Amino acid sequence: MNYIKTFLLVLFLFVGISSFAQFGNSKPSEVGVFEHLDDTIPLELSFYNEEGNLVKLGDYINKPTVLSFVYFDCPGLCNPLLDGVNEVVGKIDMELGVHYDVVTISFNPGDSPAKAADKKRNFATVLTDKNRPYWNFLVGDTANVNKILNAVGYKIKKVGVDYLHPSAIILVSPEGKITRYLYGTYFLPFDLKMAVTEASKGISRPTINRVLEYCFSYDPQGQKYKLQITKVSATIIIFFALILFLVLLLKPKKKN
Repeated sequence: MNYIKTFLLVLFLFVGISSFAQFGNSKPSEVGVFEHLDDTIPLELSFYNEEGNLVKLGDYINKPTVLSFVYFDCPGLCNPLLDGVNEVVGKIDMELGVHYDVVTISFNPGDSPAKAADKKRNFATVLTDKNRPYWNFLVGDTANVNKILNAVGYKIKKVGVDYLHPSAIILVSPEGKITRYLYGTYFLPFDLKMAVTEASKGISRPTINRVLEYCFSYDPQGQKYKLQITKVSATIIIFFALILFLVLLLKPKKKN
């Protein structure tokens, strides 16, 4: 029995060391979201709104605010993301402009206020004359765009005329403190309501979806998430090897 325990212990250590060595040597993704919870975004950054006026980012953040990042000629995730934001704004039992605001920023410095106005007209279809001023579309130069992307941990990569990028919205408090990240292109009204409520109090919460990032990695080429089979398999093997080892270790010895 002792040699079985020794064998399992060696197997467990070998798999564990090999797996962690592999994960440690893997390079971080060039594209994705790297959460900066509790950091404060630079509210002094300058952008142009959809009307062509030069504004400060802080001019639009005086209540809980949903930040979304897109570029206006995107052939992939951006339009579904804007559709998702538009849909949840229409479903949530909170009033835009009273309980929260929305700010969409283009990360393509070549985008213009005119394109921003087109996007607002085509995708923010739930807006009325009353709440229209509270979902703003902004464009800016390279320096200001890079500063806000770095501040929130939103990593993109330009490939030709297009960009590889993740899909997420970010909640900030009235003071500009990052409090929550919500991932994907579809958002539940309950999740957004909770995130807005927490942002109003300056309470930051880690996103449950971050747990999924251990099992899934973002594929910027295909613009989708894929299962990390090697990492998941190694984790399962380690888990069951540990359980079996503990069972054998703690199992009472039979008397001769």
